[in-house]
Order: sequence, then structure tokens, then C-alpha cells
Amino acid sequence: MAEDATRGRLVLCGAPIGNVADASPRLARALADADVVAAEDTRRLARLVRELGVQVRRTVSYHDANEAARARELLALIEGGATVALVTDAGMPGVSDPGFRLVAAAAEAGVDVTVVPGPSAVTAAVALSGLPSDRWCMEGFLPRKAGERRSRLAELAGERRTLVLFEAPHRLGATLADLATAFGGERRAVACRELTKTYEEVRRGTLADLAEWAAGEVRGELTLVVAGAPERAADATPEALADEVAAREAAGATRKDAIAETARARGVQKRVVYDAAVARARSPIDTGA
Repeated sequence: MAEDATRGRLVLCGAPIGNVADASPRLARALADADVVAAEDTRRLARLVRELGVQVRRTVSYHDANEAARARELLALIEGGATVALVTDAGMPGVSDPGFRLVAAAAEAGVDVTVVPGPSAVTAAVALSGLPSDRWCMEGFLPRKAGERRSRLAELAGERRTLVLFEAPHRLGATLADLATAFGGERRAVACRELTKTYEEVRRGTLADLAEWAAGEVRGELTLVVAGAPERAADATPEALADEVAAREAAGATRKDAIAETARARGVQKRVVYDAAVARARSPIDTGA
């Protein structure tokens, strides 16, 4: 089937994450050539194009609050022949930023979607972290509510891949404290602050170390990279933990020591092991009847 020449296209534009010198000549051309530039923040876009020395023809806002409705409008423009460039405040649209709905709608409609790659806080932080990068996963922003955040971290505690998180400065201390509780204070982690900017800082240590650091005032954009769970921690189901506690008790250890030894061996928090052992003690005895 021949491509419809009357249709336009969507161009996803990766924007600098801090240092405008990281912008490529191709990004400048894409913004200048687009019929419409959809921006997460039109004021930031104005600063960016001014620093790049280019002019844009038309700008519209495209952010979390208007994404669903604006996606339909932009798709109509593309289907009418316009080239729409999508740019967010920093990094790649759709990666913890607005853009997913528009890309999905464009793909569904069969219109052309292309990308102008650019700097990424995710890959920059993974590279800087020094943590295993052969297998890693992006979690993005955790839930804001403490209870929901802790529940999500409990689900992630056994993840073996290096984990990448974003966090706002005012929630960083609470998030790192919750990470230390859920993953264990000795888990290695790296906090990357203000990447590519004047006051860039890469702080390495354990989760306990970073939680203590973040108890003070920390400013700027934050990307956290956390080491994956030890191999045995990923296999630490409640049943397996309770079995190991029981086996250690049968070998002569006290309940307290059995829990502590199991937690240390499995790379999980003592509270998790304690809860598993208590749940086992409270469960009805299977008589086999």
C-alpha cells in the first residue's frame, strides 16, 4: 500500500536535560522546520529555541493536564499534512514525560512517527552509576503517598536488575528511607543530581548512607540508580523464608537469631522474615485429611 503523501508526521524531539550545548544540530532543524511544536512548557521551549538561535512557526502546550484532548487535535493536524514536533522540558517525550498517548494514537492511525534522539537522564545516570548495566529497568516516579510507595517498593525488593527511579527533591529523604527499609540499608545506590548542569553531583553509597545525606536539604533534579537484589533475595518468598527460619530453629538457633541469619543470608529485611515466620505460625495446621 502506497504511503499517503498528504499526511504529515510526528517528530519526537529529545531535549537537553540541563546543558543546552548537548542539543544536536538536528534538533534545531527539527524545531525550525516543524509546522507546529507541541511543548510541555512553552516558556521553556522559548528559552531553548532562543539559545539554539532558531525560530518556530507555531507552538502549543502539551502536558499532563491536557494530553488526552490535545493529542486528538495534534493528530488531526498531522493527518491534514502538518509536521508536528513534540518536545518536553528535558529528555525524551514519553519517558516519564507526556507523549505516550500521542505516539499511540499516531501509530494506531498509521501516520509516520520519527525521532530525534537526545540526552537522557536515565541512560546518563545508569552509565555514571557504576552499577551493573547489562540488565536494568526503569521504574520512574514512585507513588507520592507513603503507603502506596512502600507497597510498591515491597514488590520491587526482589528485582535483580539495576533499578532507575526519579524523585522530587522534597520527597527524596522519605523515598530513600523507604528504600532502605524495603531493600535493606546495605544495598548499593547512586544519587545523580542536576546532571549536566553547573552543580552536577553524583553521590555513591549504600541506601542507608544516601538516606542520611538526604535527611538534609537537597535541591535539583534527582535520578536514583539502585543495585538489583542479591540472587537469593529474589527467591525469598514468604514460604521459603519461613522454611529457612524453621530449619535454623531445628538446628538449635533461637527464633531471633534464626530470623536475623535468614535475613542476612537472603538479603532482605528482618521484618520481612519475621512477618513470614509469624504468618506460618498462625496458619492452620494441614492434617492431610
